[in-house]
Amino acid sequence: MTESIKSLFTRDLNQLKKEIESYRNEDAIWKIDKDILNSGGNLTLHLVGNINHYIGSILGNSGYVRNRELEFSLKNIPRAELIKKIEKTIETVHSSINQLTEEDLKKEYSIEALGYPMTTEYFLIHLFGHFGYHLGQINYHRRLLDVE
Repeated sequence: MTESIKSLFTRDLNQLKKEIESYRNEDAIWKIDKDILNSGGNLTLHLVGNINHYIGSILGNSGYVRNRELEFSLKNIPRAELIKKIEKTIETVHSSINQLTEEDLKKEYSIEALGYPMTTEYFLIHLFGHFGYHLGQINYHRRLLDVE
């Protein structure tokens, strides 16, 4: 299970990187319009922050300190910096998940992030679903707002 989780997060973090690289106009990464209130850039910061907190810090003891508010308020971070953050997050996923045993996955996750107790395995599956939801939003953001 740990190898599957690591592989799936790696796959989708690489897809996130590809999405950010695919914006033709770098400024469009930060664009919002009408009812599209979260830019691709802010969703990227949110995904990276979420994974670095819940997987890196909580499971991997990485020391990462999350500032969730900044994930949605920072603007105009260069594409190259976003890509570096994604690449670093892939490394964090690998090092953190590599520390886990199958037995660790069956243990209760150390915080009630969803408001109720759950196993680490359950929460990692939840995080993967959350990641996919926002990855899809970024794909649509790019296709809708990255226009010449």
